[in-house]
Amino acid sequence: MFFNLLSPLRRATGRMTSFPSRSESRGAYGLRLSGTVGAERLLVRADEAWPEVDVSVEVGPGEPGPEQLDDRQAWVNLRTGGRVHLEREPGRAVFKVPHPLAPDVLVHPYLAPVAAVSAQWYGRESLHSGAFALGEHVWGVVGSRRAGKSSLLAALAARDVDIVCDDVLVVDELDVFAGPRTIDLRADAAAMLEAGEAIGVAGARERWRLRLGPLDRRLRLAGWIFVAWAEATKITRLPATETLPRLLRNRGINVPPVDPGVFLQLSGVPAFELGRPKSWSAVPDALERLLAVASQSA
Repeated sequence: MFFNLLSPLRRATGRMTSFPSRSESRGAYGLRLSGTVGAERLLVRADEAWPEVDVSVEVGPGEPGPEQLDDRQAWVNLRTGGRVHLEREPGRAVFKVPHPLAPDVLVHPYLAPVAAVSAQWYGRESLHSGAFALGEHVWGVVGSRRAGKSSLLAALAARDVDIVCDDVLVVDELDVFAGPRTIDLRADAAAMLEAGEAIGVAGARERWRLRLGPLDRRLRLAGWIFVAWAEATKITRLPATETLPRLLRNRGINVPPVDPGVFLQLSGVPAFELGRPKSWSAVPDALERLLAVASQSA
């Protein structure tokens, strides 16, 4: 079975290591997390009703094998080597990787497959999407790889817009769960935005990490922004009939939805396509149009 998960990997050696948890419940993606001491600043305050997942790292060969998902456990191969084994009860995610993982790297980007599988188990949905919030209203930012989602979100953050997540959006009907408090940028984006701290290779590439502020309030999905490159900046409204297939193509996990009707609800909120040139000089205009549409449509 193939999973279309956002599951990058970093260097990680043959013993089991688990970062001990602290007393205050912290989490991300609607999950209470333990085993993530050292990464608390990247997590949000967790609701006690959220499912709990203990996260640990086992350093070793981590050879890829058959992928599996049922209602009790899952095995997911990671793109740059190793795999993760998830158990629903008790909630557990064991990463089997060839090199140690720093806590910050474990939380982001490695938690992505945990978020996607857990969403499937608990009747939620996960999408390959970033997101930002205006007040209580969240706008998902969806696009293909290298479509500039993270750099657009970082530019919004520079304007003091709250960022909900960088690359995985988890929703429960229209309720939204915040992701780890970071945006990871490529070298050119970090240089142009003068933002981010170099953290070396995390996943399949070097990253410059922009840390975000806390985001603990309840959030509600207001709409979608689909980003694409274009010759000129423009933003156009999309019908629900166009929104639905785009959302389905960007699910966080490539298995049938637990409730297909959820996607009818997700495609019923306003949706727009933002086209803009591959030029940093076009960013201010794109942001102005984006924020105007989001403010008027929420």
